[in-house]
Amino acid sequence: MTTGKAIILSAPSGSGKTSIVLRLLKSNPELAFSVSATTRPIRSEKEKDGVDYYFLTREAFDQKVLQQEFIEWEEVYQGTCYGTLRTEIERLWKAGKNVIFDVDVKGGLSLKKYFGDQALSVFVSVPSLDILRERLKSRGTESEDSLEKRIGKAQFELGFKNQFDVELINDDLELACQKAQELYDDFKKKP
Repeated sequence: MTTGKAIILSAPSGSGKTSIVLRLLKSNPELAFSVSATTRPIRSEKEKDGVDYYFLTREAFDQKVLQQEFIEWEEVYQGTCYGTLRTEIERLWKAGKNVIFDVDVKGGLSLKKYFGDQALSVFVSVPSLDILRERLKSRGTESEDSLEKRIGKAQFELGFKNQFDVELINDDLELACQKAQELYDDFKKKP
């Protein structure tokens, strides 16, 4: 199989990792986004199957787990699973692309373990949990209960940041995107 490099961005929800990933994709045509599989429902008419996620029923997801079709997978929230399909990575590498991941912290650590030196793992963090709370609130997509669950999960996830290759603090999106580009530029030069 043809292989390429992998850049893994992981973070608590609301840290800005998706914005950074989108900027890297726009600036680097050799990068391709790894579309994850999920059991969560489509949230809006803007989300597209096969573009934002591969939306699967729980039964279909479980079947893929049994057939070992995932590089990694997690039940991130009760009843909601996410995973990285082996065929997705093979497809992108066959196309000559480096792969970029936008995944939760557990998924990021699993991917780092799987890819080893072929991967750069980046933990995107925010200056404080108060700032994270405000970012999540401003989305307008969280109930008070789900907001508290996300903050609790973020607090837990922050304990894993030292297991990543580098921490990128997103207190200014422009600067964080510039730093992410520098990290990627340095990484892709490595043999």
